[in-house]
Amino acid sequence: MSYIDGFVLAVPKAHLEAYRTLAQAAAEVWREHGALAVVEAVGDDVPYGELTSFPRAVQATDDEVVVLSWIIHASREARDATNARVMADPRITCTLETMPFDGRRMIFGGFTPIVER
Repeated sequence: MSYIDGFVLAVPKAHLEAYRTLAQAAAEVWREHGALAVVEAVGDDVPYGELTSFPRAVQATDDEVVVLSWIIHASREARDATNARVMADPRITCTLETMPFDGRRMIFGGFTPIVER
């Protein structure tokens, strides 16, 4: 069974193209190091909920869009090995200070699928 890393973040609309460029480059690195697939999706129908929602979870403002991302790995062990290689890759140079979004508001985690088709 595969393993999935998931991410939700708020990207300023003014920085969306810079984020896309960064995400495309990072996706290539992750794929080269073993990820099976990398997906970056911009929120199109993500209303601000009264109690919970994607925008509320990342404290998105009116000038930001919510991005949902995931990386599919062959297994948890493959994910751990891939991430170690990615973090050692000199092409990955982004820091909290240089990211085109506020990384402190990013939600992320690893997930074991319970249904795969």
